[in-house]
Amino acid sequence: MRMVRGAARVFDMSLGQMLWSRRTIFMALVLAVPVIIALVQRLLTVGGITPMRVNDVRLGGPAIFGLIFWLCLRVVVPILGVFYGTALIADEVDDKTITYLFTRPLRRGAVLLGKYLAYLVCTGLVVLPAIVITYFLAVPFREVPGTFASLAIDVGLTTLGLAAYGAVFAVVGAVLRRPAVVGLVFAFGWEQAALLMPGYLSRLTIAYYLQALVPHAIPSQEGVAALLQAFIGEVPSPLTCVAVLVLATLVALVLGCRVVERREYVLEQ
Repeated sequence: MRMVRGAARVFDMSLGQMLWSRRTIFMALVLAVPVIIALVQRLLTVGGITPMRVNDVRLGGPAIFGLIFWLCLRVVVPILGVFYGTALIADEVDDKTITYLFTRPLRRGAVLLGKYLAYLVCTGLVVLPAIVITYFLAVPFREVPGTFASLAIDVGLTTLGLAAYGAVFAVVGAVLRRPAVVGLVFAFGWEQAALLMPGYLSRLTIAYYLQALVPHAIPSQEGVAALLQAFIGEVPSPLTCVAVLVLATLVALVLGCRVVERREYVLEQ
């Protein structure tokens, strides 16, 4: 209960700071890109122009949204995890404010947990509305009833990705002094290389399990389905993917809280 009460106090303090930070402004600008793409696609479609084709197959609204969502999941979600997750503790150390948090009557692990929950809410309040807006711009209204369930799954999948990446990079930020570089190398170096390597190395990445859940949003258009299936390769079951992502998030959070509670942070003069 002490951990929960402490995390709630840190969450209340951190949420407002995150919502009005430069990182959130940057995130909103990045997320404006898929919204603009979907808007242009809708205007071209209304004007009788086919905006996208794959192997001479016209892509409908659901397929276009599926491709946009896949790119966001592979690029935007890891970037948010890196820049927010690694900063949860590292920013407090760099700003020399970690001492003020640790002298409060709360467990040190509650500081990381509360800031992590604030990160989830902050990113969710910006990312999830952008996904919904992109969906309604890309998908014609007559096709919404048949594809709305996929949108709900996409929202849940985005939340899983933000939670997993944020927890893993929170550990990196708690251990290293300059964690952002390490986070970027992991997300866009190690994960990309591991996904292309034969064998089981790809199973040691978060992207492997997120990508395995994406093709549900792609309708039966052979060009798009074949393209994504060739990139992803053999995939585990959805239940396995969700279980691994949830387990990785919980393990990373526990490890991160233990690191914060045991480590002595020496501030630079």
